[in-house]
Amino acid sequence: MKLNIPLLKELCEIPGAPGFENLIRQRVCALIDPLVDHYKVDAMGNVIGFKKGQRNPDNKKLMLSAHMDEIGFIVSYIEDNGFLRFQTLGGFDPKTLTAQRVKIHGTKDIIGVMGCKPIHVMTPEEKKQLPKTTDYFVDTGYTKEELEKIVKIGDPITRERQLIEMGHCVNCKSIDNRVSVFILIEALKLLQDCPYDIYPVFSVQEEVGIRGANVASHHINPDFSICIDTTIAYDLPNAQPHEQVTALGKGVAIKILDAMTICDQRMVAFLKQQADKHKLKWQPEILVAGGTDTAGMQRMGKDGSIAGAISIPTRHLHQVIEMAHKEDIEHSILLLQHAIEHIDQHNW
Repeated sequence: MKLNIPLLKELCEIPGAPGFENLIRQRVCALIDPLVDHYKVDAMGNVIGFKKGQRNPDNKKLMLSAHMDEIGFIVSYIEDNGFLRFQTLGGFDPKTLTAQRVKIHGTKDIIGVMGCKPIHVMTPEEKKQLPKTTDYFVDTGYTKEELEKIVKIGDPITRERQLIEMGHCVNCKSIDNRVSVFILIEALKLLQDCPYDIYPVFSVQEEVGIRGANVASHHINPDFSICIDTTIAYDLPNAQPHEQVTALGKGVAIKILDAMTICDQRMVAFLKQQADKHKLKWQPEILVAGGTDTAGMQRMGKDGSIAGAISIPTRHLHQVIEMAHKEDIEHSILLLQHAIEHIDQHNW
């Protein structure tokens, strides 16, 4: 298959910090409208689609979730000299903020740059210390008086970076998790069969605690659930083989566990079976830190669910240069399609 790179680029570049997913939600709604029987936006802002199953006498429900939000910031203070202070929305490695451009979403979007104390005036002790997020501020080039006409405390800030193709890969901010939004939409386009009722969910506020998926799971109460999200590819220089988690180009990752979820062994076996049956490259994922919507879907439905996850290996996670392999993305789309189409054929 040929990836729709223009659509992936569009989805990655749309801003949508946790709690401020308005623009990406609008685009998702337009894209899934012809692909589902109907959809709704719940009180939290989750987009919940529905497609009726064709062979479903027991009214089985399959929930699919890809979170829409991206890590970002929120304006917390405006200095007298016009610099902005911020709080993070999601997890950041502070050193990755150095010299980055951001967008402040006020009455209009304006560009800012992340600044901190210049190395030329640091003491020897300061040079040895790792940076903290509180060491940084946003410089917009405006005076305070000018800035306050555009920006207020509580406005969101997102990272600024465009998607490019690099070798066999795509590189952009917000590959986590817009690549999964893209994968879920593309899988819905390919569906030839839909045995069970499916609920494709594009969730909010995952980066600050899986909040949207918790609410959506409680509402849907799925029998089965599959999360689509990125995972660490630590296939970098000096990484030991046992540390890599996943590697780019070695296929879609099938999650076994992370810090928040032990995936149901039946779902793990089913996804492996589908990957092998359809000759899709796959690799196992054991992640010792972090969590995804899988946790909410597994535990927050009233009856619990048989839960697992399709993960997209990604280098440089939670930076502005997140990178995924195009073939891994393709195989993720196809694995999700086949899992939906054949979920009724497995011996659960």
